[in-house]
Amino acid sequence: MDEGSTSERIVFFDGVCGLCNHFVDRLLRMDRARSLHFAPLQGSTAQERLPAGMADAMESVVYLRDGVVLQRSDAALQILIDLGGWRVLHRGWFIFPRTFRDFVYDWIARNRYRWFGKHETCRIPTPAERSRFLA
Repeated sequence: MDEGSTSERIVFFDGVCGLCNHFVDRLLRMDRARSLHFAPLQGSTAQERLPAGMADAMESVVYLRDGVVLQRSDAALQILIDLGGWRVLHRGWFIFPRTFRDFVYDWIARNRYRWFGKHETCRIPTPAERSRFLA
């Protein structure tokens, strides 16, 4: 995080999921202000910072945003909104009830390994990305 910053924004993701890693790659490109940090759900930061048991639920991206924990479609949409992306589309997605959005999210999550692959180990950040990743 930037020195003197009072905001905290950590994206927790399944470090072995191909889709999740593509999402992180996209966020790294979009985040020109470098406001996001990233941590695998399999790591110690997730165990320490998330509510009990949440790090074990690998089916969801989790967004810790200034002390508030968001999951599933709420997390994904809020991350994109915070990065200034999809300004027109984000309003459209929030008109759908969370139950509908999460139904679609869960369907994709159940099939993500089959469709996008599963890695043997968690994502290793490049040297340029290393300061943005937490254990």
